[in-house]
Amino acid sequence: MSGAHRVDRKPDWLKTRINTNENFRAVRRLVADERLHTVCREASCPNIYECWGTYRTAAFMILGGICTRSCRFCDVQTGRPGAVDPREPLRVAHSVRSMELRHVFITMVNRDDLPDGGAGLVAETVRAVRRLKPECSIELLTSDMMGRRESIGTIVESKPAILGHNIETVQRLTPRIRSRSSYVRSIEFLSTAKTIDPACTTKSSIMLGLGETRDEILRAMDDLRAHQVDILNIGQYLRPSRANLPVLRYWTPEEFADLKREAMIRGFSHCEAGPRVRSSYHASDQFDAVRKEQI
Repeated sequence: MSGAHRVDRKPDWLKTRINTNENFRAVRRLVADERLHTVCREASCPNIYECWGTYRTAAFMILGGICTRSCRFCDVQTGRPGAVDPREPLRVAHSVRSMELRHVFITMVNRDDLPDGGAGLVAETVRAVRRLKPECSIELLTSDMMGRRESIGTIVESKPAILGHNIETVQRLTPRIRSRSSYVRSIEFLSTAKTIDPACTTKSSIMLGLGETRDEILRAMDDLRAHQVDILNIGQYLRPSRANLPVLRYWTPEEFADLKREAMIRGFSHCEAGPRVRSSYHASDQFDAVRKEQI
């Protein structure tokens, strides 16, 4: 990253409108009442006003609000997590039913302190949602489980509609950006999920603006497709705080459109690419698009 310069001023296409309407307040109340964590708040997602205020949906984050890793791009609190709450899956399921969701996005903090990495609670959350809202499709975004096949199997066997794990960035930048994580291990997580269940729909995401090149992004696409990853999201990295890495470049909407074309040429069943795209961005619409493709 030598010779790279940080840029501080956001371009116009990244400006968002604050929308604290009744939908926003209702989701905020529900999350508070059920004592739940959301990636919307814990990770300082810029789309919170759109998702909560316009679509009345949220990306649930389970296994507590403290992560055992300290990735330099992420705003989630790092430290020693507390005990696992066995009632958390039911609280998530109650919220999904109350919000009348047709597609729910559930992610997690890294729990390297747990023997199974948290896989058991992830699977139980899927089952709890399915019991209370059987018509709701379920999308997971999980940690790499430190590559443990048994833990990956526990999650895959819960049969989420989509199983996601993010490579986050290109291979060269992974050691600088991600904590206790490996580009190869992330790719192998997605490959293992397909090996366990070839029908499993897998998804990954890449963020741009940390010093990667277009050629490196294309190589990452090739690596994902070589392991049959179905869906790819590409978004702009935004610095959540001064404690995080600075933005080195803002990619333009036209460049994102170009990368989306490249992804589709490579055979991804769906690619969402744009400055504000995140793993959970318009997840329900993405699921509908993939399902139509599979029919």
